[in-house]
Amino acid sequence: MPSNALPHRILAVCLDSGDTLVDEGSEIKDAQEVVLRAELIPGAAELVRTLKQRGYTVALVADGPAGSFHNIYHQHKLYDYFDVFAISSEVGVEKPDARMFERALTQLGITPEQYGRTIMLGNNLERDIKGANALGMVSVWLDWAPRRAKIPADASEVPHYTIKLPLELLALVDQLDHMLA
Repeated sequence: MPSNALPHRILAVCLDSGDTLVDEGSEIKDAQEVVLRAELIPGAAELVRTLKQRGYTVALVADGPAGSFHNIYHQHKLYDYFDVFAISSEVGVEKPDARMFERALTQLGITPEQYGRTIMLGNNLERDIKGANALGMVSVWLDWAPRRAKIPADASEVPHYTIKLPLELLALVDQLDHMLA
């Protein structure tokens, strides 16, 4: 970050994996359901790289076997762009359990009072959006894949923002950063 640039108001951008960055329809799994390789959603790699280039802290908050995320993100040379990982197989619970989000935010030194300055991008209203909303995070729903419900079951699943493609998050992050100024 240039020395004259203001610090970001958004403290962290948390990203889901399946059908948020990774196209679940392209996953090749082993007998233990670990994803060996998969294709990314168009714009997902650029999103992760650009967030880091702009100086944002980036966390992966995802359900599944840890080996899946190691394999996929090394395959696409993105693993090192994530500051922390909160993976359900390591945390012992799945989203929307608060412990998934808290694991990432705690590792980043973000306190509960600061959760409103964090973003969660995910494709699953029941898991990603409901979990983020319960903690007071800014929830962003990626309405890209046909594999999940597209209508919130109740008010707890209503996202703050909706985007159609991963790269649309960049403009939203900029907008939110300025709104929090």
